[in-house]
Amino acid sequence: MATIPWLVDVLRGAGVQVVTHGDWVNRMRPGSFDPIGVLWHHTAATSSASNPHPALNICINGRSDLPGPLCQALVDYHGVFHVISAGRCNHAGVSRGSGPIPAGDGNTLMIGWEIDYNGVNQEMTAAQYNASIAATAAVLKRLGKDASYARGHRETSTTGKIDPSFIDLNSMRADVAAKMAGGSTWSAVVDNSTAGRFTASANWGTSSYSAQRYGTDYRFADPVAASDAAWYKFNVPATANYRVDAWWPAVSGYNSATPYIVSTTTGNRTIIVDQRVTGGQWRSLGTFTLPAGDANRVAVSRWSSAPGLIIADAVRLTRV
Repeated sequence: MATIPWLVDVLRGAGVQVVTHGDWVNRMRPGSFDPIGVLWHHTAATSSASNPHPALNICINGRSDLPGPLCQALVDYHGVFHVISAGRCNHAGVSRGSGPIPAGDGNTLMIGWEIDYNGVNQEMTAAQYNASIAATAAVLKRLGKDASYARGHRETSTTGKIDPSFIDLNSMRADVAAKMAGGSTWSAVVDNSTAGRFTASANWGTSSYSAQRYGTDYRFADPVAASDAAWYKFNVPATANYRVDAWWPAVSGYNSATPYIVSTTTGNRTIIVDQRVTGGQWRSLGTFTLPAGDANRVAVSRWSSAPGLIIADAVRLTRV
């Protein structure tokens, strides 16, 4: 059975902070292990700055119904990789096949990261995401594979797994590819509650009605024949191409033609989205050339002829 004793050196070489646990090189499940890809999970435990890795013990020792180890590494709230195994782990189960990953024994085929967040009302932190991108890129380089070999458990599961929640896996692979190509990925999120970064008139109410919200609440307003935009301010580090992602909670009574405005180097661009569907996750609005500087960059406009509430929740920029 193959093992990956090189894992710690590869992670540290990529600038990832690593902590090893016990005899990680020899801690493994019986059976074959010849990985060709990396699989992302979330633990379903609620992590925090003061309790950054609540699922670590379970990932090492397993559960009554599933013996450990349950992953090669756990990624804590601060983005620290806790390496627990260099061999086969019970993390993937049967793979139904996804992208270049074939159907078969997922525990043989893939190295697993358990990212410690609950995936219901908590998303992974920026530190977890950035560390996982760097680690995945480094490991895939070591395996001689490209970014398409990075998958999410919900893509390979035969039993309806939803992990990892709250990320666009195609965007994740794009970020891995950029990292493998030698680029550094800058990313920033502005929520409606981000101090000094979100502005809206008194016509915009505040709600926590939908559990699909980003953070504790979001803003809403009726559609009108006027912009009355809610603006998101970003300190863009350099004039370059950036992917713009938006997050909204989807409710059947929300607006089917919500205008998002992106302020680019060549003027404002308008993108129309249906906020009745595909909520509770990052959705790409496209890639745009944005100018450097600290200014309002993305807005949600009220100017829509469709019925239903206009929602302003969170926006993310990622340099590509």
